Amino acid sequence: METRELTVVAGSFVGFQLLFSVVSPQLSSSVAPGYGRLPPTKLTEWNSRLVSTVHALIVGLFCVYILWFDDAVNANPVWGDPSLVKLNVAITCGYLLYDLVLLACNWSTMGDSFFVCHHLAALYAYGYVLTRGVLPYFANFRLISELSTPFVNQRWFFEALKYPRSHRLVVLNGVAMSVVFFLVRIAVMPSYWASVFATFGTPDFERLGLGAQVAWITSCIALDILNSVWMYKITRGCYKVLTGRGGRPVKQEVEETSSEKKHVNNHTD
Repeated sequence: METRELTVVAGSFVGFQLLFSVVSPQLSSSVAPGYGRLPPTKLTEWNSRLVSTVHALIVGLFCVYILWFDDAVNANPVWGDPSLVKLNVAITCGYLLYDLVLLACNWSTMGDSFFVCHHLAALYAYGYVLTRGVLPYFANFRLISELSTPFVNQRWFFEALKYPRSHRLVVLNGVAMSVVFFLVRIAVMPSYWASVFATFGTPDFERLGLGAQVAWITSCIALDILNSVWMYKITRGCYKVLTGRGGRPVKQEVEETSSEKKHVNNHTD
């Protein structure tokens, strides 16, 4: 890994930590009056999700830029010039390290072994990109899924502030979340896998080696299975709200949200 990428990873880690501990509390208290009335555990998760949203916007928009304008990566998806992709991946790695530290420090309230496994697996896969510069197109393409994260987090913010599920803003965000989640995680699957299959048997694919090939394919299959499950749950919830079947007591909503939260990763990559 080059000095530039190490610097970006370290800077990303420190920057997101400052955003969590300094910027988010001040910003949130000024724009959301209900923020100060939340219990300490929810304050921690609120700040965590605000950081998650900022990371998602930075990385997701950078990803779109690379897909549109980085000709070298698009011309050779396996071994193209990975300079910009490595920068984007380094930002994400810094964020994942920050989030692992946050989980460790708040394990009793936020700890989830699934999140830890997800983050470690992502760091392992992205390590190939940072150290060997391989698969830049595919690594970057995966990061486009982050564009759905702000809507997932906004759903949690509304629930933390006890907005009823029938509230217009909640409904609009739910519809937007469903549409964007589908577009950036489900609708892109055929195009992505067509590009993957097109590399099979080529000299570039063989040059990767078995380790990189297995890490790439297995992680993609696992992520797409998870995305399909999450899409089903999101669609079901959106349908209930739109058909008027989602108006349940606040206590029940909070309990269900607490249960569902453990199965929906707002840091997916």
